[in-house]
Amino acid sequence: MSGAPDPADEALMQAYAAGEAAAFDRLYQRHRASMFRYVRRHVGNDGLAQELFQDIWMRVINARDRYVVSAKFSTWLYTIAHNRLMDHFRATSTAGEVVPLLTDADDDAPPLQIAGPDDATPEAMHTRRRLAERILGALDALPREQREAFVLQQEADLSVEEIAAATGVNRETAKSRLRYALAKLRRDLQDLR
Repeated sequence: MSGAPDPADEALMQAYAAGEAAAFDRLYQRHRASMFRYVRRHVGNDGLAQELFQDIWMRVINARDRYVVSAKFSTWLYTIAHNRLMDHFRATSTAGEVVPLLTDADDDAPPLQIAGPDDATPEAMHTRRRLAERILGALDALPREQREAFVLQQEADLSVEEIAAATGVNRETAKSRLRYALAKLRRDLQDLR
């Protein structure tokens, strides 16, 4: 290791816009897993999620010449993702449907990491799987806007202001959606504490 700090996402995107293809590779590696989980959680179908995921990254590639640092890169990226998902929902008229969340892990990381016994006995694995299903079921029960705010905070590590920017709502609306999501999750999962 050279000891040099990793460049910020914004600097990498600017380098990519200037023609440095390796900068895009680094951005893609940093954000691909969380972006895919974000998309998959909205559409619930791996094939469709993969198609939309690729389209989102193509939009990033096509917008590289117009990229201006006005917020965190992740805010800009998830704004593109949000807009693409909304286009998809409008085109398919599924914007109000609740899409079940998947419980199987992708290649990089499980959607949830649940503390449990270190042993891999069938009983322990069954208990963890039931707990994961319970948590994901509570997420499924959230209204789409609240679920999106929660997932953006948890998966993309976006602040309330960044969630508002990514979803095209004001700060108070984003804050309310997140607050209601957290309150409902706490209420629905209170017996797990």
